[in-house]
Amino acid sequence: MPESVVLLHGFSGTRHAWDGVTALLDPQRYTAVALDLPGHGGAGDCERPITFDACVARVLEQAPERFVLCGYSLGGRVALHVALAAPERVRRLVLVSASPGIEDAAERARRRAHDERLAGELEQEPFEQFIERWRTQPLFGGEPPEVGRLAREDQRRNSPSALAAALRGLGTGEMAPLWERLGELNMPVTVLVGERDEKYTGLGRRTVELLGNGELVLAAGGHGLVLENPAAVAAVIAKVHD
Repeated sequence: MPESVVLLHGFSGTRHAWDGVTALLDPQRYTAVALDLPGHGGAGDCERPITFDACVARVLEQAPERFVLCGYSLGGRVALHVALAAPERVRRLVLVSASPGIEDAAERARRRAHDERLAGELEQEPFEQFIERWRTQPLFGGEPPEVGRLAREDQRRNSPSALAAALRGLGTGEMAPLWERLGELNMPVTVLVGERDEKYTGLGRRTVELLGNGELVLAAGGHGLVLENPAAVAAVIAKVHD
């Protein structure tokens, strides 16, 4: 029977961000379940306010009884919440370009204010203007043009107002840091980071040090590995089943 793999996308993406990864997974071995997180794609009209608890409930409601969980960026932060809330259901955990949160309260407050400004821009400015601002930030520097095209195409599947609600509820500044809880995770955890993504490489190393059963994998690419190097993501998902 194929192993179920639940896939959670990043902020302003949708379940379609995983299309390149799922195409590389052997359907005889894996059943991929890519979900739209609240405020994104087909879940854009979800109940407000959007919270991490609501995300956890949605994932657990739509996921099989036991599954491998893989989350990218925002999806990785949601995946951590799911694994902590229902560890008996998560067979393995894969975190792609993800952070357990911002520990410093002042820095978290600055990020929350920054996210609020972005949410206001989503509500007031042309959506294409926001997309360009988001895709040209240093975090995505060095990406091939095709990756940017795919990311923009996926972003356009969203509603700006719904993304604003998601940013207010699920932004890094809004999230309570989970660093001190990483030791509670007993399932195998793979942390996957792009070689160009220096910030998240450092975060990934520290994450693995605090996990009881974790490993760090570096792959060619930057922050947006799901689109830039889907083969590496699929290989990590496959590896944790071997």
